[in-house]
Amino acid sequence: MEVARRNCCRIMSFNIQLSRFFSCGPFDPPPQIPSRRVVVTGLGMVTPLGCGVETTWKRLLEGESGIRGITVEDLKMNGFDRDTQLHTFDQLTSKVAAVVPCGTNSHEFNEELWLNSKDHRSIARFIGYALCAADEALKDANWMPTNQDEKEKTGVSIGAGTGSISDVLDASRIICEKHLRRLSPFFVPRILINMASGHVSMKYGFQGPNHAAVTACATGAHSIGDAARMIQFGDVDVMVAGGTEASIDALSIAGFCRSRALTTKHNGAPREASRPFDCGRDGFVIGEGSGILVLEELEHAKKRGAKLYAEVRGYGMSGDAYHITQPHGDGRGAILAMTRALKQVRN
Repeated sequence: MEVARRNCCRIMSFNIQLSRFFSCGPFDPPPQIPSRRVVVTGLGMVTPLGCGVETTWKRLLEGESGIRGITVEDLKMNGFDRDTQLHTFDQLTSKVAAVVPCGTNSHEFNEELWLNSKDHRSIARFIGYALCAADEALKDANWMPTNQDEKEKTGVSIGAGTGSISDVLDASRIICEKHLRRLSPFFVPRILINMASGHVSMKYGFQGPNHAAVTACATGAHSIGDAARMIQFGDVDVMVAGGTEASIDALSIAGFCRSRALTTKHNGAPREASRPFDCGRDGFVIGEGSGILVLEELEHAKKRGAKLYAEVRGYGMSGDAYHITQPHGDGRGAILAMTRALKQVRN
């Protein structure tokens, strides 16, 4: 009897707690979760115009273009014989791209610093871009937490569309040549999309959510929107969020060429190739780089005196259920996403 009485009390206590959660009845939706305000406190970039926000912005204002004609060397086919490289290059219908400049100058991406040391054998190019951009964003935000609580309240949300296709191409060559033992043990860690977020979190000791969206061209927007919601819902106070891509390689360019997605009419005039709103457009220009934001809960940012660039007020997503590459002609997908973002603002 005593056991039955205790069990009955437990059930009654559980029901009381449930009734508080479902205040209007067992089948009504739960009360709305309090939404915290999210602001941008740090910026970081690796772009075809150079490394860094200041460099990129300055060159944009000066009317410079990061698009250029590509060469055989840009295809990253170092393990293939020269004839195969030249044949592949000749077969490409699009020969323009937005390529990140590499070198040791201050405005260039330093491969020796981010990619080529022994400690970086598991770091593919797209991961290196993310590390570089995240480092700038965190320094810009003046957010380098040292205590455990701050590290646990900082997360990372960095996505990519394709990862390291050049590593896949090189690995397939090794398999075809029957040299399995030459396959790098770091092959899988180098191609996984989530390793961009993983390496950023490991570098700085961040132990909050570690997230990686993979949604093609929408990846960066999804990564930032998802990160903002994690802050709004109280999961964390700070998120390092954005996108990264390193798609200037033979297989990526060839694949997009075969799907007729890339521009082909401006191989001789790269600066004129990107014209998304022009009636004479004939495809997009493939590019690479990384853009990272530091997102932060408003009161947390104000308390530590952080500069505030902007506020993330709304985030909307949609799918138009129409075609694998083409949006619906009436723009319903974009309309739905924008409507949902605005609805979040009104709420």
